[in-house]
Amino acid sequence: MKYSKRSQEISPFYAMAFGEQAAKLESKGMHVVKLNLGEPDFGAPPGVLGAMASLANNQALPYTSALGLPELRAAIAEFYGNTQQIDLDSRRVVVTAGASAALLLLSAALVNSNDRVIMGDPCYPCNQHFITAFGGKIQSVPTSSNTGFQLNASLLSQYWNSDTKGLMLATPSNPTGTSVGAVELKAMCEYAREKGAWRIIDEIYLNLHHQDTEQPPTTALKFDNDAFIVNSFSKYFGMTGWRLGWCIVPTEAISVVEKLAQNYYICPSTVAQKAALQCFTKDSIAVCESRRKVFVERKNQVVTAFDGGELKDLSIPVMPDGAFYVYIDIKKTGLSAMTFCERALHEAHVALTPGNDFGRQQADQFIRLSFATSESELGQGLHRLKQFVKGLAHN
Repeated sequence: MKYSKRSQEISPFYAMAFGEQAAKLESKGMHVVKLNLGEPDFGAPPGVLGAMASLANNQALPYTSALGLPELRAAIAEFYGNTQQIDLDSRRVVVTAGASAALLLLSAALVNSNDRVIMGDPCYPCNQHFITAFGGKIQSVPTSSNTGFQLNASLLSQYWNSDTKGLMLATPSNPTGTSVGAVELKAMCEYAREKGAWRIIDEIYLNLHHQDTEQPPTTALKFDNDAFIVNSFSKYFGMTGWRLGWCIVPTEAISVVEKLAQNYYICPSTVAQKAALQCFTKDSIAVCESRRKVFVERKNQVVTAFDGGELKDLSIPVMPDGAFYVYIDIKKTGLSAMTFCERALHEAHVALTPGNDFGRQQADQFIRLSFATSESELGQGLHRLKQFVKGLAHN
């Protein structure tokens, strides 16, 4: 059988591939510390779980609107009002089957064949694949620790050309956990808008910031009302397997996105949407905020471990200020990222993700560590990693 060209050209998602290898080791009775996936260990807030339990016996769970339950869209709009002081029209909120479905809809709505889309390198790999699946071309811009592994206005103008039709960026970013400051983000959005290009801003980790205040960093909507914003219930609300996300679109795009959603997946999960209404209660927000603070403590746990002598050959060039990742430079070990991750998994039973998942810029020199797991697992994983790196130095 002959398969499509796109299916042959797409790269494996190494974070998942290493997860599968870890599962095989565990099936043989080995304990693997999984620091490869961005999957919060807490799960959904108790109120959401309670709502799901009550819905389990409800046989009347028909399709919702392709755009999502009106009451959930209203709750999301109110969430922006409470956290960002934005008066957001709930009609602009589109509930999706995970943030991935939001990216699918926006790529289908905005990308034509041979359109160039600017993205930073490193970045989340699936974002690129959505663009190329609709015939777009990635204008990959190499970033470095000097720019916080993020695009800035200077790089944007340097790499822009006449074929560039869109800008896609994430703040905070996966894999680095670094953010774009509001001033720089505004400058980039304004530059792209002046060029007649669309803007997709991935804000999935926006509420998982590392600031002391409960007030999250500024959403791009504050200064770019026509930007396409992507978010998710997976990270801040801990609902990865529920596959529920949302996007915010300009008013003129609502009908376009609705048609696409109707045809691509009909609607998001009805039961997940109904349960997700409990995400926005005072109690659930309090739970999520307490968990956000735990992630900051875990980051400090990781940073402290890297200050120790056993990990002197590894470094964190830029400290994350959001999400639950650190991007680690392993160049001094003399190993490639893939080799380092393979050996760490099979020799130390620690699963990590190679930088090759996230682009080409120094990809073989970096690995991503996720601290989304429990403190005890994280501590054990860091201990094993120290012993592994210590052994490398003696080889």
